[in-house]
Amino acid sequence: MDSSEPARIGVLTASDRASSGDYEDLSGPEIEDFLNEVMSTPFEIHRRLVPDEEEDIANALVELSDHVGCCLVITTGGTGPAPRDITPEATESVCDRILPGFGEKMRSISMKYVPTAILSRQLGGVRGTTLIINLPGSPKSIRETLGDLFPTIPYCIDLIGGPYISTFKDKMDVYRPPHARRE
Repeated sequence: MDSSEPARIGVLTASDRASSGDYEDLSGPEIEDFLNEVMSTPFEIHRRLVPDEEEDIANALVELSDHVGCCLVITTGGTGPAPRDITPEATESVCDRILPGFGEKMRSISMKYVPTAILSRQLGGVRGTTLIINLPGSPKSIRETLGDLFPTIPYCIDLIGGPYISTFKDKMDVYRPPHARRE
């Protein structure tokens, strides 16, 4: 990616009801609102809304990663134990590597708020130069999780060859080791 181009970020909502028009997608817009609040790096959002079908989710992840060129894809929905919750399986099927620490951290964050967070199957992984993160479907949980998790995301994107992501310092400070920081 040319450094003058905005970073590309994918937001993928997996929901049978929202994709059929029975339910308004509130989760995707919550992710977008969060990113607009904290990111100082110019970026553009590429939104997708698909049913809870493994093939549809996997295809959307591949498209956002390989064809759109997103450095980050954040999914929402389909991370629980119900039979139709298959976002983690779709994510695993397209990732080159799974990063277990992301799932561990997300469950740890959510456990501060609800004991049922232990049922979550959220995960993170890498496809080429794209970081893929699975978030729950609740806008409240999205906000709680991203608020605590996001400081680790820009450095991971650095390490996999993506653009340098910065945040508004008064909103959020990202973590990078001293040797990796830019002023």
